[in-house]
Amino acid sequence: MQRMLGYMRKAIQEFELIQNGDHILVGVSGGKDSLVLLMGLHMLRRFIGIDYTLTAVTLDPRFDGKEGDFSSVEALCKEIQVPYLVKKTDIGEIVFSVRQEENPCSLCARMRRGALHDTAKELSCNKVALGHHYDDAVETFMMNLFNEGRIGCFSPKSYLSRKELWLIRPMVFAPEKEVRRAAERNGFPVVKSRCPADGHTSRQQMKEFLAEKERESKGFKDRIFGAMRRNGVDGWGLNTKGAENTSIQQNLQKNS
Repeated sequence: MQRMLGYMRKAIQEFELIQNGDHILVGVSGGKDSLVLLMGLHMLRRFIGIDYTLTAVTLDPRFDGKEGDFSSVEALCKEIQVPYLVKKTDIGEIVFSVRQEENPCSLCARMRRGALHDTAKELSCNKVALGHHYDDAVETFMMNLFNEGRIGCFSPKSYLSRKELWLIRPMVFAPEKEVRRAAERNGFPVVKSRCPADGHTSRQQMKEFLAEKERESKGFKDRIFGAMRRNGVDGWGLNTKGAENTSIQQNLQKNS
């Protein structure tokens, strides 16, 4: 986890994601990304010099009307003494049975975000942490460009004024391969997704496209990410507070 902690610490400090007194809801789907996020935030509390508390929350979409089994996640949270809540929803039924969406990911994401934000308010959390990583950022940027013809991406942090919540993404500097490696080496209890669309989404297609371009031209994704940073797309601008800040490409190449 040491390399993951380094990526997370850099993002937290550069984008000022966490401050003293924060109560952070950690969205935990049970996948590798959210489990590494949870453990990373838990471990960072020991030495990052910021006093914050965590509550882990899983939204159970109940695909096919069946409740998911998150007992392994519950056991992990009990072990690290982080409060844990499983919130049952009807998202799976609404998206796949009632609405029968041809492209279900967008509606599902909106519903999950809304439920997560409402839960954060119920728990008196002022921030919500999500497990999006470096590859997610590049994929989202390219999907927006190719599918919608616009320049844009999610932000490392954003303020939801209607909910009075901050949305933060502490793993945005971490490549997916490092997230996967951390989950496997530490034996985190990954819960397999039961989503009917898993592996057959627009994001999966973009992931495969980028993997092919990376094979053809090493550093392809780094160059896209660098362009996002240099042009300050949606809050991704380089931190200019000190000359010590270097480009993410240099950091990734040094640690690869």
